[in-house]
Amino acid sequence: MELSGKIIKILPLQTGTGKNGVWKKQDFIVETPGQITRKVCFSLWGEKIDQARLNEGEQFEISFDLESREYNGRWYTEAKAWKAVRKERSSSSQEVPPPEYMNEPNIMPADDLPF
Repeated sequence: MELSGKIIKILPLQTGTGKNGVWKKQDFIVETPGQITRKVCFSLWGEKIDQARLNEGEQFEISFDLESREYNGRWYTEAKAWKAVRKERSSSSQEVPPPEYMNEPNIMPADDLPF
């Protein structure tokens, strides 16, 4: 699955040691655009954290899988991101040159102005 949105919060890095060795996990919150905005918490694991280089306020395309597991009769669901790619900034944010008429010389001398 894929989802696009702006990262609004990066939660503290979590680390620990399990039966397979040391692990690290980074949770982050993405807000989706649209008439009804939604907030989704994603988790990145291991080396994918360093590869993604997450920054709050930037737009990302998140590829993820949903996974549920049962513990003591209760079910828990996690959105595990397996790829997070920064979206290119739109060309509208780049500097736009002035219109052509702004480069033309002044036709009327300043001392001939009516005011």
